Amino acid sequence: MNLSPNALSVLERRYFIRDEKQNLLEDAEGMFRRVADAVAKDDKALADRFYSLMTSFDFLPNSPTLMNAGRPLGQLSACFVLPVEDTLEGIFDAIKQAAMIHKSGGGTGFSFSRLRPAGGTVRSTGGVASGPVSFMKVFNAATEAVKQGGTRRGANMGVLRVDHPDIESFIQCKQDTGEITNFNLSVALTDAFLLAVRDDAMFDLISPRDRQPVRQVRARELYELIVNSAWNTGEPGVLFIDRVNRDNPVPAQGEIESTNPCGEQPLLPYESCNLGSINLKNMMRDGRVDWDKLSDTVGLAVLFLDNVIDVNKYPLDIIRETTLATRKIGLGVMGFADLLLELGIPYNSDEGVELGARIMSFISSRAQAESETLAGLRGTFPLYGQSVLKTPRRNATVTTIAPTGTLSLIAGVSSGIEPVFAFSYERHVMDGTILTELNPVLEKTLAQNGAAGLEDLPDDVRAAFVCAHDIAPVWHVKMQAAFQQHIDNAVSKTVNFPHGATVDQVRETYDLAYELGCKGVTIYRDGSRGNQVLVAKAPASASEQAPESDDPGCDDCALPRDRVIHPRERDKVARGITEKIVVGCGNLYITVNFDDIGVCEVFTNTGKKGGCPSQSEATARLATAALRSGVDPAYIIKQLRGIRCPSTVRQKGMECMSCPDAIARVIERVMREQYDYPQTPAPSVIENRALCPECGHNVAHEGGCVVCHHCGYSKCG
Repeated sequence: MNLSPNALSVLERRYFIRDEKQNLLEDAEGMFRRVADAVAKDDKALADRFYSLMTSFDFLPNSPTLMNAGRPLGQLSACFVLPVEDTLEGIFDAIKQAAMIHKSGGGTGFSFSRLRPAGGTVRSTGGVASGPVSFMKVFNAATEAVKQGGTRRGANMGVLRVDHPDIESFIQCKQDTGEITNFNLSVALTDAFLLAVRDDAMFDLISPRDRQPVRQVRARELYELIVNSAWNTGEPGVLFIDRVNRDNPVPAQGEIESTNPCGEQPLLPYESCNLGSINLKNMMRDGRVDWDKLSDTVGLAVLFLDNVIDVNKYPLDIIRETTLATRKIGLGVMGFADLLLELGIPYNSDEGVELGARIMSFISSRAQAESETLAGLRGTFPLYGQSVLKTPRRNATVTTIAPTGTLSLIAGVSSGIEPVFAFSYERHVMDGTILTELNPVLEKTLAQNGAAGLEDLPDDVRAAFVCAHDIAPVWHVKMQAAFQQHIDNAVSKTVNFPHGATVDQVRETYDLAYELGCKGVTIYRDGSRGNQVLVAKAPASASEQAPESDDPGCDDCALPRDRVIHPRERDKVARGITEKIVVGCGNLYITVNFDDIGVCEVFTNTGKKGGCPSQSEATARLATAALRSGVDPAYIIKQLRGIRCPSTVRQKGMECMSCPDAIARVIERVMREQYDYPQTPAPSVIENRALCPECGHNVAHEGGCVVCHHCGYSKCG
């Protein structure tokens, strides 16, 4: 196996087995052997084939399978959908069930369309209903409180039908991006609604209790609200729910109401699905697609995923029963953008779209054929007799395109069918050195052409090297639609827009996605959510650079002398407090001192359990320099408060989000006690940052989630 340092790091932190003292008990080979043996069900020859399939990175299953196979937890599925009934008992049953799923590493989807609208009457108490958005906040808080075994963050999909009376509040409920942070949102658009939009007609909003009209809205105005909200923050996405249900293989079991958190897996209530992805970059030989290898890989991958259904330990009996009734699997791909680069085909071209459709058609046909073979050997899925499928199959669905953020990091390829996010990255190493890493295909191409950079490549070669923000939204949609034509389930993909994109362009993208047969669409306009997220800044041009100054400045900085502020000297004696705060990685001791002028310095120290002393010390040193330079402590508090670390600080009477947040709290305490500084309210949690909270690198938006391609961090919602 050829694992990059980043891939090995994420495996060590999130996948490998550890003992009670956090000592590693396995390596990559051990992990893949553990998974292969468990999924093969004591068939040694098959286990060896599964082991080779994964260690070659030709195929990888979803993360819960890698984490939990062969271990006591044994929960191997990534996707779940739970019903939310219109009773208090039903709502809190769903919250409890979601907590169990999140703890086991899965993500959950919910439709809140059955809940009565806010202001409705509760007959049993005579009270007033809270409505879907209010209860979504309860679900969100529960997700925040549950850590998924320390390996995966809880993620949810919240869906509301466009004809629900609370649809306007649902559409706008995440315009404050600190709200409902553990949910992705999708509006379930019906064909009737889209027809009303086309005709500029009025549209009925319907009570979920008696299915009677409550009021009317102008369809185009409601559509504009969705479009404007998505332009503003990237949410909500849209789900073409009638199209989803037309592809429901077992309509007799009821309607599909929701999907998994990233939108690619529509499921019936209490269904789960396990996913896996084929590495298309490995499906090449002599500069062309190796169709024979792809065929063999698809066949073995379908067998692998079908086995997972049987060895899986489901979090609830009803989920086990419902899942076994349809035996859905979702085989997808990763490394598609890398494949195009290897072939010299631009992502934003008819040739690229046609190749995507051809590859997915081949995979789908081969996967269905393998499922038919397994039906002959093992039997059809139990509900086959009630299905609309024309041939006996082992699995009601076989194909899905999922985001593959961490999996593609492990395999060293591009994610899902997304275009390459960027062709060069900065990597910070321990001694402070900054290394520039190039996309491997670009690096090879530069060497083959004797070129120093992209601009030195021949025009026809350079044309293939387009990244996400070089591609017009129409090509994102065309590529998604090309794959969707040959997918049983759906496609997770983000349509990227530049910051200057217009609302009209977002609307046109939604219209095109519906016209071309997509089952849903998610967009993200660069920099639209919170702080700048997708950053790919080129070096400043000569005209943009600051003019040179005749003043050489000082020896230790590049500023002119009249702009240099020298920190004041420290008194020999200072007073202060030291507070111990328990952080996720140990004890943090924070000392904040003050003198006759004001707060003047901050020190930190970590306990025996370790932690990240260099980062907390750096924060303390910079805070000290600012305080001694006359910066208002209130400004420092404001800058540090609310910074969040995955190892959230927890201490009775104080809820902190990170070491910097804890430092801000102690500075604030000194200010309150010594200078009557008013206590500030706890800030909202802000997850959508320009940089990854774990490694500090740029993050990308993919499938409705924030993903770091450097360390594997991901956050949905």
